[in-house]
Amino acid sequence: MWHERAHRARRDIAALAAAGLGVSDLHAAAIRVIADDVGADLACWATIDPETLVISAMTSGETAIPPEYEPLLAQAEYAPDEPHAFADLARQGVPAARLSELPGVERERSARLRTVWRPLGVERELRVMFMADGACWGGAGMVRAGPDFSDREVELMRSVAPVIAGATRIAVRSEARTPTAGGGGAIVVVGPDGGLRAATPAAQDWRDGLDEIASGRFLTMMRVMALGARSSQSGGFRARLRGPDGRWAVLEASPLIGSDEEQTAITIEPATGDQLLGLLLTAYGLTAREREICHEVIGGHPTAEIAEHLFITTNTVQDHLKSMFAKVGVRSRGELVARLRPEGIPKTPLGVGAPLAESPLRSE
Repeated sequence: MWHERAHRARRDIAALAAAGLGVSDLHAAAIRVIADDVGADLACWATIDPETLVISAMTSGETAIPPEYEPLLAQAEYAPDEPHAFADLARQGVPAARLSELPGVERERSARLRTVWRPLGVERELRVMFMADGACWGGAGMVRAGPDFSDREVELMRSVAPVIAGATRIAVRSEARTPTAGGGGAIVVVGPDGGLRAATPAAQDWRDGLDEIASGRFLTMMRVMALGARSSQSGGFRARLRGPDGRWAVLEASPLIGSDEEQTAITIEPATGDQLLGLLLTAYGLTAREREICHEVIGGHPTAEIAEHLFITTNTVQDHLKSMFAKVGVRSRGELVARLRPEGIPKTPLGVGAPLAESPLRSE
């Protein structure tokens, strides 16, 4: 019986992917599909940046987490030693995990269990990762009161998760190719308590947009960025964030020097084409070598130069190009560049600016 349910769920989610939905709408619809087979009092699905493993957006089911608990959940997610954090599950390649499977002492370390789930009257948690071709595109957080998630429910979610990952990848691919428009750069200063100390006028536009998704979402993300900077050995933290319209921004946090209290400055900038290029290459499933060749092609280098730069033969370059064309759905280099850098996306020289680093918040 559960095999039939899993097949139906996979079919319905594949149909959602074909409908061309954005990530948030896709996840909202998929949550409704899953609810028919795996019940949850609260469902909160994360879109995860596959390069940094930082949560870039959240989508809730019909019953959302109360706004006052959302900052606590975000802080717990990035707290040191938090068990079953999405980033850790992705790094370890764990497809699904129940909180109840942990030893009692380790389970009690969970800040989200102590500060969010128990106060809300729910203790049973299941997390499922959306992995495709080794990249993590998101994860499902599902909690409920009463009986724990059964083995059959876990198996059903594990069976459906790759389809959700593929659908998410398609949606991200479409959104990442959307030209960035509107919304200038902004600066926000956060105090040690997570409260806003100062902000430039442009920050209000970003706040309005993020709070459209959920009340308090902007402040929650600012607190996450400040926590990331304080936890980082380098003193800085970078992340990509999806806005309500699917457009992307790059956030960078660093501690302010010379302040009487521990304050963090956070810059928010619309993502440029080059800052989204790595995300697109991952979304199209290009291998490491294919990505190298793609950068060379975008840089305008001919086949012979690419072969020389990468110490491979021209025939090997051509073979990789054929594979890349097939994956991206184009027939020429010109079409490849246009697909990965559509008109309207700002272009900066390749290599300018620091790459988005892996989140330093989690311990290995």
